[in-house]
Amino acid sequence: MCMNLSRQLRIQLLLQVGQATNQIVMNCADIDIITASYVPEGDEEIHATGFNYQNEDEKVTLSFPSTLQKGTGTLKIDFVGELNDKMKGFYRSKYTTPSGDTRYAAVTQFEATDARRAFPCWDEPAIKATFDISLVVPKDRVALSNMNVTDRKPYPDDENLVEVKFARTPVMSTYLVAFVVGEYDFVETRSSDGVLVRVYTPVGKAEQGKFALEVAAKTLPFYKDYFNVPYPLPKIDLIAIADFAAGAMENWGLVTYRETALLIDPKNSCSSSRQWVALVVGHELAHQWFGNLVTMEWWTHLWLNEGFASWIEYLCVDHCFPEYDIWTQFVSADYTRAQELDALDNSHPIEVNVGHPSEVDEIFDAISYSKGASVIRMLHDYIGDEDFRKGMNLYLTRFQQRNAATEDLWESLEKASGKPIAAVMNTWTKQMGFPLIYVEAEQQEEEKVLKLVQKKFCASGPYSGEDWPLWMVPISICTSDDPSCAKMQVLMDKPELTVVLKDVKPDQWVKLNLGTVGFYRTQYSPDMLENLIPGIHDLSLPPVDRLGLQNDLFSLARAGIISTVEVLKVMEAFVNEPNYTVWSDLSCNLGILSTLLSHTDFYEEIQVFVKDVFSPIGERLGWDPKPGEGHLDALLRGLVLGKLGKAGHKATLEEARRRFKDHVEGKHILSADLRSPVYVTVLKHGDGVTLDTMLKLHKQADMQEEKNRIERVLGAISQPELIQKVLTFALSEEVRPQDTVSVIGGVAGGSKQGRRAAWKFVKDNWEELYNRYQGGFLISRLIKLSVDGFAIDKMATEVKAFFDSHPAPSAERTVQQCCENILLNAAWLNRDAESIQQYLLQRKAPPAMV
Repeated sequence: MCMNLSRQLRIQLLLQVGQATNQIVMNCADIDIITASYVPEGDEEIHATGFNYQNEDEKVTLSFPSTLQKGTGTLKIDFVGELNDKMKGFYRSKYTTPSGDTRYAAVTQFEATDARRAFPCWDEPAIKATFDISLVVPKDRVALSNMNVTDRKPYPDDENLVEVKFARTPVMSTYLVAFVVGEYDFVETRSSDGVLVRVYTPVGKAEQGKFALEVAAKTLPFYKDYFNVPYPLPKIDLIAIADFAAGAMENWGLVTYRETALLIDPKNSCSSSRQWVALVVGHELAHQWFGNLVTMEWWTHLWLNEGFASWIEYLCVDHCFPEYDIWTQFVSADYTRAQELDALDNSHPIEVNVGHPSEVDEIFDAISYSKGASVIRMLHDYIGDEDFRKGMNLYLTRFQQRNAATEDLWESLEKASGKPIAAVMNTWTKQMGFPLIYVEAEQQEEEKVLKLVQKKFCASGPYSGEDWPLWMVPISICTSDDPSCAKMQVLMDKPELTVVLKDVKPDQWVKLNLGTVGFYRTQYSPDMLENLIPGIHDLSLPPVDRLGLQNDLFSLARAGIISTVEVLKVMEAFVNEPNYTVWSDLSCNLGILSTLLSHTDFYEEIQVFVKDVFSPIGERLGWDPKPGEGHLDALLRGLVLGKLGKAGHKATLEEARRRFKDHVEGKHILSADLRSPVYVTVLKHGDGVTLDTMLKLHKQADMQEEKNRIERVLGAISQPELIQKVLTFALSEEVRPQDTVSVIGGVAGGSKQGRRAAWKFVKDNWEELYNRYQGGFLISRLIKLSVDGFAIDKMATEVKAFFDSHPAPSAERTVQQCCENILLNAAWLNRDAESIQQYLLQRKAPPAMV
């Protein structure tokens, strides 16, 4: 295949004709074929006489005047494609040179179904081939593809061009093919197992590639050892792309990233950015084995790729950076996020039948990634690491350079472990949702008898369906005697189960789901819950279990199974909490509650509650890092100060304003970890001058991370005319197309006025936004961020009506989920608003005189 950026393109395909035919059907989109011919081996060339495009199905039929006989031959196609602006297929990415010129790079993004926009092909994961790629490019540009360069020579027709040839790829799927042409610097190293690793950065920023390079060089040998299968290519490049829709893409040997997912500046990058880069590098490199070497049979099994990589990225980061306590963060970032979505009636099973390309885009969601990762984590725990690794090696060696389905993985793991993997896992991947386990205990002398009941957990309240879905649930139980060790493990494979715990005293608490590993929620009987609360206070419950307990309670309240006031009381027990992730999850849930209560006239009362909960930890931490502090302390300080600042905590607001002034005047530059909390605080309580200052900082920022940091907080501003200014800015040239979504989302999440204004803005600018994202997953994200916070029934009707008349096929399910969430919010508000208000008022009231 030869791609010449300035002229027509040519592709040659070596074919096996299975049965005589006079037609060839291929995938093809936004491409004009000029000539096509078929040359049977050792015979005369046959020219195609007709090209019939089926645009709706993204296919073309080539018709030949005579029959193509069985056997091998070569199909030659000359065609003209388009270097588009859609961030998919073969597209151009805008960047600015160090001297301020605007230029374009040419880059690819083919997953899921966009290789067909770059060249005619059979664009399905199971139709694998080897690829010989050569690119004709300007001689002063860098040209990269999946494999190493084998030849670079002047192009005969034009002295300003060169032809770059790449080595033949292994057998691979079309969606993993990649090429990039542009201006880049790089840093390089060799991993301990001899693979050449390079990180390509914008010109002048090679220094910012060093962190990712270090992570990649540690990660490749880790995976090689873990899977006991070597990395199969001679090199791997990681490259930062200016305009990029996803976080990153695992093209074999040439992994593309958003700049913010790859570049780290030692001075200007915050701790959470480092962690994000480490996770994304770990995720994409895992795909080099799991996805690239062995590829899913069809998009129904996408979750295998994404769920697995989303799980093992944490294993890898835990290996490289044990100080990140990353597995606790997994529960807050992936596990609870997946449960939130999977409790909806409009969720979907992990394995989804996929037909049209627009349906593929729809399943790149929290179910495929986060629920997928969570059930693999549960499976790994159930099998044990040693047998899990054995099974993985079996799977990868058996299916390498081929395709596999979910069942093939279960079979390999079953063989390695001797456990009923398929039977257990089918209950998690083939039906949507997950169980709520209700548990009560009865003391009988020195034993506790536990009665467990499983029912589907629903966001709308107790399950009342006709059928009774069942899961095979690995249950672990611990007691206060040894909170970090399972006293009993049992597989619950029926609706009810009674278990007996021996040697448990009446005053000892009992906790299910040790480590919050099982993908279920737990509802304790009132007396069991009461016994557990002191374990939060005195920290005898491990952090991940404190987090799980609080998160379960919050979800039960949201679903109307318990009262929200119960949860507020438990939240107050977290006053001694030292753990960042526990605070992060608590903060997230209080944010959801704040958004809900912004629809009432006692919004200020919940802000007082937030200040009361967060000010003791804020005082303990202070503003400046202390000697001996690490990564998690920096994350916690940023979280707590931002929360207090937004809620209007007086001392925090004053200090944020002082530090912001010094930062802007250049007297004392804010450390990267303090920027977000300071920016959000001054904007939330700021005016037009504050906003102008922020926009000036945005313009001056040389680093995409800093621009994104500012873009995400602009929505905190609260005056209506300034909100409009931020929304207009979102669609301006100043904001990269993939980041517009987070600016609009920030406005919608910033205030009640912002929510209304953002939704109106999306409706008014729908055509431009929809065309910009062409039905990719950014459109789903935009819809979710814009409307999820509403809590009035009629808004659900309005949202539905808008998308009925402005269809977005790839976001259909997102729209249904958003409408369901709006109705759930409205029901929650109607149910609990009064009791929440009573509670918030009475906890502030002075004690009554006797």
